[in-house]
Amino acid sequence: MTSEESLSSGPTATPHSSGSSLGPITSLSSSAVQPVVSSPPSGLGVFSSAEAAPVSVVFPAGGATTAPTGPAAAATPAAAATMAPAQNSNLSKFVMGGLAGMGATCFVQPMDLIKTRMQLAASTPGAPKIGTFQAISAIAKADGLLGMYNGLSAGLLRQATYTTTRLGVYAVLEEAFTTENSKPSFATRAFCGMVAGAVGAIVGTPAEVAMVRMMADGRAPVAERRGYRNVFDALVRVVREEGVLTLWRGAGPTVGRAVVLNAAQLATYSQFKQVLGLGPLHLDGLPLHVTASLLSGLVATAASLPIDITKTKLQNMTIGPDGRAEFRGAFDVIRSVVRSEGPLGLWKGFTPYFMRLGPHTVLTFVILEQLNAFYRGGAR
Repeated sequence: MTSEESLSSGPTATPHSSGSSLGPITSLSSSAVQPVVSSPPSGLGVFSSAEAAPVSVVFPAGGATTAPTGPAAAATPAAAATMAPAQNSNLSKFVMGGLAGMGATCFVQPMDLIKTRMQLAASTPGAPKIGTFQAISAIAKADGLLGMYNGLSAGLLRQATYTTTRLGVYAVLEEAFTTENSKPSFATRAFCGMVAGAVGAIVGTPAEVAMVRMMADGRAPVAERRGYRNVFDALVRVVREEGVLTLWRGAGPTVGRAVVLNAAQLATYSQFKQVLGLGPLHLDGLPLHVTASLLSGLVATAASLPIDITKTKLQNMTIGPDGRAEFRGAFDVIRSVVRSEGPLGLWKGFTPYFMRLGPHTVLTFVILEQLNAFYRGGAR
């Protein structure tokens, strides 16, 4: 074959011997070598690190090398399908969110109980105001150490409904706003958190009503206690004795709190993780997740506590013999608190609330990060 024939006949491959370390030599035409770039997944749904990680550049002809993240090459679909990291399915995002929330609740339930008791004690006429340690002492004396877990079954059901929904919806929405070249802005993440919180609150309000009542039962006189055996007994009795709509009593402030809390918590967690991962500290892994979630929990506590107090008082209020409710609505609760305790009364129980929400935020996100990492590793 002449040189002219060789040039006009198109690209050919000349194999080396099997012992060569170079692999087969391909033609130097523009389409012969197409590196495949495998980028790490992004977004809260898969909770990847915000820092720019190295990516694997794989050549169809054989060898592989490592290069920084960037639009270095075009991807071949077939090769990309085999090399790209496993993505969480939409169902797994909901399931893992619920499991993470339930696991965190097992640790922080006592602080949730203390916070609820303090909020309710402050609204009882003539009752002395109590602090965190007084509340712990009163619960331990009345119910023993196991009394610190009153309402746990309702708390777990709440996480199985509310947290499963909110984290799953947020992960799906954030992923929908994530493109190959850009991450969602803080405003977009806040919007995703608001939508996720509202949907989760509507789904989880019945369990929350049961949880608040079971937690409050221990501070009532024995003759006035509701005596729910567990969360399912509470739900059945509420429907039978007060009607099904009572399960959504306080849904307005519950949704309002969830909107504020999730906009603050989920959006700031994503943002803190991105800033801390790319900033001077250049955190990664567990230190990044713990720091970002702790800061997120602090912001969420300050933003959502006034609405949480309003919700708690509405859900636990009683109806008098004359059929009149203790409060006419959320604004009536706020007005009552400000009149009797001053504006700072809206942040009553900040310490136990943060001691509950802070660790719960940290544990939820850390557990969720580990579950996602395990899922991606097992699904490859």
